[in-house]
Amino acid sequence: MTDAASASTTLAPATAMGAVTLWVGDLDAQTAFYRDVVTLQVQDAEGDAVTLGRAGRPLVILRHDPALRHAPTGSAGLFHTAILFETQAALAAALYSVARRAPHTFTGSADHLVSQAFYLTDPEGNGIELYWDRARTEWSWTHGQVEMDTLYLDPNAFLSQHLTEAVTEGSTAGDAAAIGHVHLSVGDVASARAFYVDALGFETTASLPTALFVSAGGYHHHMAMNVWNSRGAGPRMPALGLGRVELALPDADGLGALAERLRDHGVAVRDDGRTMTFADPWNNELHAALA
Repeated sequence: MTDAASASTTLAPATAMGAVTLWVGDLDAQTAFYRDVVTLQVQDAEGDAVTLGRAGRPLVILRHDPALRHAPTGSAGLFHTAILFETQAALAAALYSVARRAPHTFTGSADHLVSQAFYLTDPEGNGIELYWDRARTEWSWTHGQVEMDTLYLDPNAFLSQHLTEAVTEGSTAGDAAAIGHVHLSVGDVASARAFYVDALGFETTASLPTALFVSAGGYHHHMAMNVWNSRGAGPRMPALGLGRVELALPDADGLGALAERLRDHGVAVRDDGRTMTFADPWNNELHAALA
């Protein structure tokens, strides 16, 4: 396939994830959790919205709507928002904060070969992953699929190895972090592949009967979709939880190609000249804009 043909069918290699917006019922409590437990910093707070992030980069946007309620069990929506830390020390600092301030929210940990990850749930039931990537040179690929696993990772051993006095005193609080990936609950994998690979233009990096992992530029995954708690789920109704997922594209050509690809696949797109807005088959809203 020529470079031009590839560009017309896939997202640009430098595509990255932007901020994740959550609809919340208790803005103060959710803000305190992402600030004090997850160790993000409040970047903007105006009216019914609070933006939190690291090093000037917005990561999580909380929007208050007291009229919304939790979605029924088994609904499509957010599985987890995954925050990528640049160093194991910064990840250890965040994990230490969870252990000290909200240990009851911790739900598990795993070594995925490509990364080390720790999981928790915010006060309104939104999943969160805090993780650090191994160098890409350490990742293994077989027949175009990245090798990932779920191996035991002892959180206490991780803290013992990477938590220092300097870290506990907040020396990593200003370190950069990013939304590394977003994992969704969906109704079926085939429809997820048709939308996220064929229409949106991600490339498959791992495929299971119950889950799909996709990325741009050879990352292990920028997005994932699974049916573990949501098999057969239909389109979402307005509810607390996921508001939108943002994609950051590196250039206008890639953004234009994405718009054309979505329309060719019958996906309705709203374009205000700066941001394209569209929804997947389960009404999970996505925004695409220039980085």
